[in-house]
Amino acid sequence: MGPFFQAFTMLFVLLNPFLMSIYLLDLLKRLEPGQFFKVLMRAGLIAGTVFILFAWSGDLIFQRIIQARFSAFLIFGGLIFLLIALRFVFQGSGAVSEFRGPVQHLAGAVAMPFMIGPGTISASIFSGTLLPPLQAGLAIALAMLAAVLSLFIFKLIHDHLHRSNASLLERYIDIIGRISALLIGTIAVEMIFRGLEGWLQKQF
Repeated sequence: MGPFFQAFTMLFVLLNPFLMSIYLLDLLKRLEPGQFFKVLMRAGLIAGTVFILFAWSGDLIFQRIIQARFSAFLIFGGLIFLLIALRFVFQGSGAVSEFRGPVQHLAGAVAMPFMIGPGTISASIFSGTLLPPLQAGLAIALAMLAAVLSLFIFKLIHDHLHRSNASLLERYIDIIGRISALLIGTIAVEMIFRGLEGWLQKQF
């Protein structure tokens, strides 16, 4: 596997469009396809810009600008996803809607925390170590485009199936969503543990 494909694949897999579609289910239901695509494109542009900045600057942003340990980012990101996962397990797909505002402000809410997180930022930094700046930026841009298009395709499939068999689709999505929440909650706890381990290694 070449470095370019490796960088592209790592970021795309961590973005996980299928799992993201579960967490954006309330948007899939209430937005028209055109609106949904515009929100995704704006969110992808925001997230892609952040990823490229981290790919080009590495962890210097944490050390010199934010002046915080990457371990702290892991712990805080893990706590955010743990909260979302817990609410999703107990309340279903509508649980995360309160984290977002009106349609005109949705792009930023989708970008963070559903696209921008410790895992995807780490992958961006790794891409910057694998590839020259322009190639790293291209790999990130293609991964973001692939994720956005995948989410839009899921939206079209959802709308088609919802018209033909709405009740069965709702039950299936609710079950899959709660199971996915267990998985993302487990990953969130692992992120917190990794952050604590990194902090402890700095102390001793």
